[in-house]
Amino acid sequence: MIPLPDAFLRAPIAHRALHDLGDARPENSRAAIRAAIARGYGIEIDVQPSRDGRAMVFHDYDLGRLTGRRGPIAQQDADALGALALKGGDEGIPTLAEVLALVAGRVPLLIEVKDQHGQMGRTDGRLEAAIAADLAGYAGDAALMSFNPHSVIALRDLCPDRARGLVTCAYPLADWPLLRRDVRRRLREIPDYETAGASFVSHQASDLGRARVAELRAGGARVLCWTVRSEAEERVARRRADNITFEGYLAAHPA
Repeated sequence: MIPLPDAFLRAPIAHRALHDLGDARPENSRAAIRAAIARGYGIEIDVQPSRDGRAMVFHDYDLGRLTGRRGPIAQQDADALGALALKGGDEGIPTLAEVLALVAGRVPLLIEVKDQHGQMGRTDGRLEAAIAADLAGYAGDAALMSFNPHSVIALRDLCPDRARGLVTCAYPLADWPLLRRDVRRRLREIPDYETAGASFVSHQASDLGRARVAELRAGGARVLCWTVRSEAEERVARRRADNITFEGYLAAHPA
């Protein structure tokens, strides 16, 4: 188990970087990343695979919402994705390698690996291997996490020197209609924490009162949370979480 570096606990973490379409900063974009660095925030990003096996910094499985071009991101090569402009900005979808070069260790980077299985089962490991290759030799603080425990377990072996965590929540049916009931019931109890060699969870802010989260924290786990959208929500979340992931406002740096 690799402890979560203290850098992830000092400054609030900007969800999908410091995005603001009103200022031409789409989520997970270089512009949003530069803005977060300028304000000294930590950065959370999402990673999806390209068709040719590159790790791309992008949240959705389909390109439509964020680019206007329909179709799965996994069916396009990295060069084509890099040339595809994000809506509300003038830059294409970056690779993880490009983001690492841009951040260059100036702020901590929290990398969420998107589930490629569909039911949080075993994946083929291609995305995890691409992430590990990009992170090799990176000197900055970077931590890895996923809703899918199998991805975190794969990263345990591929990136043994990086802190790993699980993204966790209450798994309500309304938010997870495609996920089987038995999978939702199992995952909400966070049973894979020890097997994954995790040192933190990033838990749904509205569900921080869950007994299992308190149990993990009492046992030494660091608790991050997602996604806080106001100062009022932040005050409540910080009663049970070691740090927040935020968007929609400028979170204050704790004294």
